[in-house]
Amino acid sequence: MFAQGDASRGKTIFIEKFKCYACHGTSGQSGTGARLVPMKMTQAAFMAFVRLPREPRPASSPAGQQDRMPPYPAKVLPDSELADIYAYLKTLPEGPAAKDIPLLRQIGEGK
Repeated sequence: MFAQGDASRGKTIFIEKFKCYACHGTSGQSGTGARLVPMKMTQAAFMAFVRLPREPRPASSPAGQQDRMPPYPAKVLPDSELADIYAYLKTLPEGPAAKDIPLLRQIGEGK
């Protein structure tokens, strides 16, 4: 069982300390990094992902980049702070579906 995180501390860690937003976007669902919102991973899977990120699939890498997120060992990012980041990500709302955005709906309908 993992510790319950604090979302407000997680936001500070995500935005200010590690600047995760640079790759994952401030909403956790944009940028060159993996989409983190909606958070579908369990806390254990998320921690494993951060500790030892997977190689990106070529089709998922923007502009052919083959970079991957660097691993963050517990010595650099303690479990308690990682739990805080996870708690923060769980609070972020999922963006609206394309069909719910009028301009994108018009484009999809060819108008």
